[in-house]
Amino acid sequence: RSYSTSTRFPVAKSIQYNEANDTAGFDANEPVVFRNSFIHLPAISKWFTTSSTDTQFCYHELKTAYLSQHGDAIVPLELTRTSLDPQNATFERFNAPLSLLLAHIMGPPTPSSRLYLAQHSLADLPSTLQADLPTPTLLSRLGRGDIYASSLWMGRPPTRTPLHRDPNPNLFVQLAGRKFVRLMRPEVGRGVYEKIGRGARANMRGEEMMGGDEMEELERSVWEDDGEESVGVEAELGSGDAL
Repeated sequence: RSYSTSTRFPVAKSIQYNEANDTAGFDANEPVVFRNSFIHLPAISKWFTTSSTDTQFCYHELKTAYLSQHGDAIVPLELTRTSLDPQNATFERFNAPLSLLLAHIMGPPTPSSRLYLAQHSLADLPSTLQADLPTPTLLSRLGRGDIYASSLWMGRPPTRTPLHRDPNPNLFVQLAGRKFVRLMRPEVGRGVYEKIGRGARANMRGEEMMGGDEMEELERSVWEDDGEESVGVEAELGSGDAL
């Protein structure tokens, strides 16, 4: 998606952060972008290489020789098959070797099907890959430093995540590529979800939200810019940025 100048979603505040920064004045209840603050995460340089065809954003191509060493690791995958008729789109979840995802990402384009690694616990990664994703020290400086869960998401662009509610504060780090994010204020998102989701739980990544009419309605509620009232913020994240 192109980065908009929406009045419904003004651009989120950006700040610089490094290990020496004092976070005493940082309000963890307000969305903020940490620009280029996590570019030194080992996974960025070990898992990806600078794209030879896209110089605007770094680390677009997988280092398959490195990741393939762990190709036998079993990971949770999501397969979406699209259709001109949204009613015919399909979505399924299954566990499979990491090598299947790597082959999909590095293979020829498949416009009508997308394979995605979603919400894979870092604790379940092979130890070598876990070491490439150390816990950011920022988290120990905010609140009580509790970490309820940590997950990895990986797929071939374009990918999309439907509107949902995270029950706990989040730190999202973009390792490669770019991502456009819109965040609604809790009361706004809850109202949208209850209207479209017909009472479903907003913090669940349910299959009904990944295809069909409900997915399309959620997409419109987030990305169509009818109305002038601000309902949240938006951000564009590149490699090494965090939200």
